[in-house]
Amino acid sequence: MNRTRAKKRPMAEINVVPYIDVMMVLLVIFIATAPVVMQGVTVDLPQAESEAMSEDQKIPVICSVDARGKYFVEIPGGGTVPVESLRDLSDRVKSYLGEKPGSPVVVQGDVRASYDSVIQLMNSLKNAGVESVGLVTEPLSSR
Repeated sequence: MNRTRAKKRPMAEINVVPYIDVMMVLLVIFIATAPVVMQGVTVDLPQAESEAMSEDQKIPVICSVDARGKYFVEIPGGGTVPVESLRDLSDRVKSYLGEKPGSPVVVQGDVRASYDSVIQLMNSLKNAGVESVGLVTEPLSSR
């Protein structure tokens, strides 16, 4: 009996199973963290003709007032946080600007928010040492 043995040739295939495992882990991480990153307060912005912020500017600190007059602050990298008072808001902004001076600060006021709420917010920011405050609006054609 003469048995012929087949020669074993080197396999030229890539095993993709480990890559699929890594991809699935990354997908789960992105799905789990996306809601945390995308936090924000829903504000119906007033419309106005305005220019968009340039892309080379730093990420702004966003101070918001909603339709009920509640205040929120969004520090870059920290998410949107409701604040109890304007003093708390101005303290948070002041401490952030102490760490990163020159960061832009913008006010986002709901179209149904009282004029007084927006003015009090801007006054609080001025007292915190913010030199310039931008107002966030929607373009006229978006509604």
